[in-house]
Amino acid sequence: MHHKNTPLKACAAGAAMLLALAACGSDTESVRESAGAFDSALAFDSAKYTTIDVTIDGVQVPVRWYKEVCYVAKPTAVSATQATLSGATNTITNTACGYQSMNIFVPETTAASNDAALYFAVNNGGWFASYIKASVADGASFNSATSNVGAALKAGYVYIDVATRSRGLTAADGSYPGKAPAPVVDAKAAIRYLRLNDARMPGNANRIVVNGTSGGGALSSIIGASGNSADYLPYLASAGAAGIDANGRSTLRDDVLAINAYCPITDLGNADLHYEWLYTLYGTRAAVGRNPNPDGSAQLAAKFAAYQQGLRLSNGSGTALTADNMIDQIRQEVIRSAEVYMAAGGTIPDLGEEMPYTSGGATRTYTNDWLDVDNGTKKVVSIDMPKYLKFVATQAAPKAAPAFDQTGMSVTAASGESNLFGTSSQKYSNFTEYGWDNNDAHGDGIGYDDTGITGSRHFALATTPVMNQVKLVNPMAYIGGADTAPYWYVRHGTRDRDTAFTVSINLTRALQADPKVQEVNYRLSWNQPHAGNYDVPEAMAWIEQTLKAAAARGL
Repeated sequence: MHHKNTPLKACAAGAAMLLALAACGSDTESVRESAGAFDSALAFDSAKYTTIDVTIDGVQVPVRWYKEVCYVAKPTAVSATQATLSGATNTITNTACGYQSMNIFVPETTAASNDAALYFAVNNGGWFASYIKASVADGASFNSATSNVGAALKAGYVYIDVATRSRGLTAADGSYPGKAPAPVVDAKAAIRYLRLNDARMPGNANRIVVNGTSGGGALSSIIGASGNSADYLPYLASAGAAGIDANGRSTLRDDVLAINAYCPITDLGNADLHYEWLYTLYGTRAAVGRNPNPDGSAQLAAKFAAYQQGLRLSNGSGTALTADNMIDQIRQEVIRSAEVYMAAGGTIPDLGEEMPYTSGGATRTYTNDWLDVDNGTKKVVSIDMPKYLKFVATQAAPKAAPAFDQTGMSVTAASGESNLFGTSSQKYSNFTEYGWDNNDAHGDGIGYDDTGITGSRHFALATTPVMNQVKLVNPMAYIGGADTAPYWYVRHGTRDRDTAFTVSINLTRALQADPKVQEVNYRLSWNQPHAGNYDVPEAMAWIEQTLKAAAARGL
C-alpha cells in the first residue's frame, strides 16, 4: 500500500525541501521528488492556515483552510476583468494566480492523518476557465445527505477546490492563455503539487478522487484517462509544475485513484457527430421545431456510423457497439435507470399521465407518452425511443447545429467550445472540418472563407495546433494507453440534452475494455437534467467502498 513516509514528514517539516529530502534520503520515491526544477519553489507551508467552523448535520466541525495555494511556479498573470460562461463579466482580485491555485479544507479530525482521501473538485462548467472558489466558508451549514461538500468533510476527506485556466480566459497582456490543454495541464500540476508535498500535508495523495460536472466531468475524465502521459510534459514545464526536471522529464506521477464524473462534455472532436446523429435519427429536431441547419445536421449525422465503427468498442455482450445497435444500448440504459429508480421506492407516471420535471428552475409537467411501466412489479413494460428523445428535446431545446464547434457561423448566434482551441493570440478557432469549412465570419482569419484552405488540409498542417489540442482533452485517446484511473463512477441524466447519451456510453465501454480499470459504475440517472452531485449518499458510499477495495489491492 502506498502509505506516506512518516519519518520523512517529520524530517522535512520546517526545512528547505531539497535539503530535507537529501538528509532523510530513505524513501526512494520521495527522493525522486527532489529532482523537479521548480520543486523548491513549491513547498507547502503546513502552518499557513486559518481555522473556520462549519456545521454538518447539526454538529460543529472545525476545519483548517489553506487559502489559495498556488500550485505552479510560473502562474499566468491575468486581467482583472474576465468573461463568464453566462456571457457576463466578473472582476477578480487574485490576478497573479487566481486561475492556478487551490483552496484546501481539512477537517481538524483529519489534520494528523496520513491516509485520508483527497476529494479533488474541478469547477469548470462548460469547459470555461474556473477562478478559485471556496466551497467551504466560516459559519456554513451542510446537510451531508444533499451536499457533496458536507459529506466529504464528514467522511474525513480533505476537500480541495481547484481552479484552472481554460476557455474564455484573458491574460494581462491581452492574449488567451486558456487554450487546450491548459485546464488538463493545470489539474495535473495541482495533482503533482499534492504528490510533491504529500509528506507535509494531511491526507494521502495516492488516494485522490476527482469530482466534476459538465465541463468539469469532462476534465475529470481526461485527468483520469491520461495519467502520467508524457504528452503533457512540455506544457507542465512551461507552467512551472512540480516534478519536471531541467530536461523536461517527469519525476512525479499525476495519475489518480478514482473519478466521480457527471454528464461529461467530452470527445469534443466528434461530439457534433454524436449530437446530430442522435437528434436527427428519428427526426427529433424537426419534431420540436429546432432544426435551423438541416443540411449541416444531415452531413454531420452521416459521419457518425463510420466514426463509431472505428472505435471498435463492445456493447457489453461481446458484439461490436455500432450505430446499428447504439439506440438499443440507450434503450437498455434508460430502462435500467427507470427500474433502479422504482426499486428504490420511486413511482413513475403511467402512460397518459402527467410527468413532472424541473427545467430552468421551474417545475413543469409533460404527458408521459413514451414509457410504459408496472409500478407494482417495478419493471418497464416498453419504451418508445422516438417519443423519448422528443421528450428530452422538449424539456430543454436542442443546441443549434453544430452543437459544439459553431463559432463563426451565421446559422447560429451561439459559440460552443470553439474558443478552447487555437493559439493564444486567437480568440477562437474552429476545431472540426465542418466548422472550419462553414465558417462565414469574414475577417476573423479562421475558415476556408478567409484562408482559402479546406479543413482537411488545414488540420493536416504541422503548424496547426488544433488536432493535437483536441487529442489532449479527449479521454478516448488515452484509455488503454496511459495509467488510467482504476475506479470510475459516471452519471448522465436521462433528460440531459447538453451532450448525446452516446458520449458517456462510449466512454464507459472503452473503460470497461481497459484491463487496468477495476470498476466502472455507470448509469443514466432517472429524471435528471444536465447537472451533478444529485446523488450524494450513493456517490459517497461508492467512494468509501472504492477506498476499501483499493486498500485491499495495495493501492
